[in-house]
Amino acid sequence: MKQPKRQLGVLDLAHQFLRAQIRPGDLCIDATCGRGHDTKLLCELTGSEGRVLGFDIQQEAIDSAQKLLAENGLRAELILDSHANMEQYAEADSVSCIVFNFGWLPRGDHAVFTKADTSIAALEAALRLLKPGGWLSLCIYYGGVNGYSERDAIDAFLASLDSRFYTVLQCRFPNRTGDPPYAVFVQKEGSPCLP
Repeated sequence: MKQPKRQLGVLDLAHQFLRAQIRPGDLCIDATCGRGHDTKLLCELTGSEGRVLGFDIQQEAIDSAQKLLAENGLRAELILDSHANMEQYAEADSVSCIVFNFGWLPRGDHAVFTKADTSIAALEAALRLLKPGGWLSLCIYYGGVNGYSERDAIDAFLASLDSRFYTVLQCRFPNRTGDPPYAVFVQKEGSPCLP
């Protein structure tokens, strides 16, 4: 019997989206750098003339991301700090794309995970940092030990954004069981639609 192909996942969607949006020379932020896979992709897409900032509150994540970047000859500014403080490291209206993975560190301590209060503060900061036409890419993991409160707070926050200034697109998997993660893309007013 032939094995079915691997299902399209939330990170596949996010990475396809990022490849279509990010250009060499852009300033991008990985707000939750985790194991460094999004940070690596951002570095590849922005190229040697671009700039990438990566944030995480766990030293294990910063070390893991740094190792992955070094193995691939890439460089980013990795910062051991909360994503809620990203405005201390970049100017308003200057960032092309900001990437979030809400949840916990893969293969890490599941007792440490993002929480609604700092995540909403980080999203508010991210919207101020985005330049017109810039994008947020959010992968939202929920259920299990971190429950649903962060997911619900993020959904409510996104629904409250003024449609004159922001476009919000959610990509869910309604035919999958359990608590499947989903992707959200937010564009700040000021550039043409997706190609």
